[in-house]
Amino acid sequence: MNEAAGRVADSTGNWVDRLAPAALRPYLRLARADRPIGSWLLLLPCWWSSALAAVAAGAPAPNPWHLVLFAIGTVAMRGAGCTWNDIVDRDIDARVERTRSRPLPSGQVSLPAAVVFLILQALVGLAVLLQFNGFAIATGLASLAIVAIYPFMKRITWWPQIVLGLAFSWGALMGWAAAFGRLDWPALVLYAGSIAWVIGYDTIYAHQDREDDALVGLKSTARLFGERTKPMLAVFFAAAVALIGIAGFGVGAGLAFALGLAGFAAHLAWQVWRLDIADPALCLTLFKSNRDAGLILFIGLVLAAGVR
Repeated sequence: MNEAAGRVADSTGNWVDRLAPAALRPYLRLARADRPIGSWLLLLPCWWSSALAAVAAGAPAPNPWHLVLFAIGTVAMRGAGCTWNDIVDRDIDARVERTRSRPLPSGQVSLPAAVVFLILQALVGLAVLLQFNGFAIATGLASLAIVAIYPFMKRITWWPQIVLGLAFSWGALMGWAAAFGRLDWPALVLYAGSIAWVIGYDTIYAHQDREDDALVGLKSTARLFGERTKPMLAVFFAAAVALIGIAGFGVGAGLAFALGLAGFAAHLAWQVWRLDIADPALCLTLFKSNRDAGLILFIGLVLAAGVR
């Protein structure tokens, strides 16, 4: 197989294609290392939670060691989750134009090799998790049940994005648990707000596959909402802003947080205004822009901790 054939259709020209050793490229693609946006979106709720905990504790900044651990852990666990998803979906991926060139359906990686790779990534994630307190370890392990069932949800419900939200927002609990060794209402409200955010941005993402999903019988909020996507996104994004605002102001975050939250809200509003569900390239661009939205909110929380 030549290198062009080995590439994944919806991710070309990235660092994996340019720099990674040829033997490693299929595994890096399996872990979505060629598309780091997923790691960012998994990481940001962790960082939000750490910063929210710093505000609540009166600390001048989030624990930097926790931020580093979360960064490493999310890369490992996002890769493991994507590998698991591709193992479960390998037959479906072979029938969808955008995904048929992925490592498993294209034959670049065998099923046994993918399973071994999944285990190795999970072990890295476990090693990171064990650096935290016992309550945070238990909280992290509890997320595995949600991760395990997610790939099956699009077969049985129109709302798989809710389950993805439960999984991708788990970090909103982890930062607080790592800081305090317990969960309190601000972390739970932050978690709920993050879930609403994930439902919104993954609906945008799912519009890329709406027609293929219909052909193979998969369900999504993109298919469910259809032409009503913009008003539905407005509802979920507004809920995200409101809930995250309650969490932040509830722990005493002040003007800096308010400005960060306003920037976050403005970015989400821009996404709704700009969206064209008939333009897959634009959907992908808007989906990826949620990294910037999340970083704006994180900066606001960090400044809220540092500026009293």
